[in-house]
Amino acid sequence: MKTGLTATMVQGGRSGVAQYVFSLIRELVRRPGTDLTVFALESELPLFDFARDACRIVPVSMASAPPVKNILWHQLKLPGLAREMKLDVIHVPSYRRLVFSAPCAKVGTIHDLAPFHVKGKYDIDRMFFGRVVVKTLARRQQEVIAVSHCTARDIERFFGIPQSRQHVIHNGIDHARFYPGDRAAAKEWAAKTHQLEAPFFLYVSRLEHPGKNHIKLIEAFAEFKKATGSNWQLALGGGDWHGAEAIKAAAAASPVSNDIRFLGFVLDAALPDLYRASEAMVYPSLFEGFGLPPIEAMACGTPVVSSTRGALEEVVADAAVIVDPDEVGSISQALTSFAGKPELQNGLRAKGRENAARFHWSRTAAEVEQVYAQAVARR
Repeated sequence: MKTGLTATMVQGGRSGVAQYVFSLIRELVRRPGTDLTVFALESELPLFDFARDACRIVPVSMASAPPVKNILWHQLKLPGLAREMKLDVIHVPSYRRLVFSAPCAKVGTIHDLAPFHVKGKYDIDRMFFGRVVVKTLARRQQEVIAVSHCTARDIERFFGIPQSRQHVIHNGIDHARFYPGDRAAAKEWAAKTHQLEAPFFLYVSRLEHPGKNHIKLIEAFAEFKKATGSNWQLALGGGDWHGAEAIKAAAAASPVSNDIRFLGFVLDAALPDLYRASEAMVYPSLFEGFGLPPIEAMACGTPVVSSTRGALEEVVADAAVIVDPDEVGSISQALTSFAGKPELQNGLRAKGRENAARFHWSRTAAEVEQVYAQAVARR
């Protein structure tokens, strides 16, 4: 089966969709009989060097990189390429770029419908596109993959596609990268590299306001510091996104600004040690279609404090301390109680590892490949 996977929306590898795309490619090319073609922007071709010998990488002009032009490329250029290459199925792993019409079967992955849940998440044009246009595009797919049951329910509610017509396929994690490892060495590295010389809470997420809820976490951290008088630090790992300036301003204005560290985008190679070095991963997001960082942290033996918004409830299960992300007091109380209870930390480490064991990219890829076959059969 000749499969095409469009990867022109990976944003330099600095997004959750990028991790989905890279991980899926790694696993698909390992599967017997795979005939995979990946479409990637010219400037991002080095990101796919890991798969160059195992599949075909087709460069896409940088003229098609801007969001609107990229959407148009999917509608106007990709179908012609699919015909020329005689593809059996084309997989678009981004709901805003789903293809309306193609000469082959169409599969789309929808990670979340955040515009329906988080006010002001995007500008008005993108909100309209996500709420109205994508509804039509989603209905044109032979098969739709939802990365969580939460997303599947949203797809049924907002797009009118029954859950019986969808495939819930959870994301995975790379257990060869994310495992407990040497915590002492990780702490030494974090102190040397990021000046994280005291115990610290970690939040790994792009700097997006209001969706990722950094400002309430910063306020809660200040309350935690006031209540405990501790030397703990707060590390915020992630690249700048919409609203990053508001987050940085809130940190600068905080009475505990000296104990807040902005780490920037964290490279894949450094991420496991950052998890291991932290005392807890705090994830107070207002909405997630899945939520990879909490699971990655759990696999590294790091306790997790998390909201349960969106799919986080099904992903973190009972292996995290749960907070109400709208209430600064709820977050600060969790931080305070957590920091003073080593037995709670140890219990969460064990539960977290057990929970993380549910998620494997190899399983995800096998189920996605089955969806490709069903899409071809349906067409």
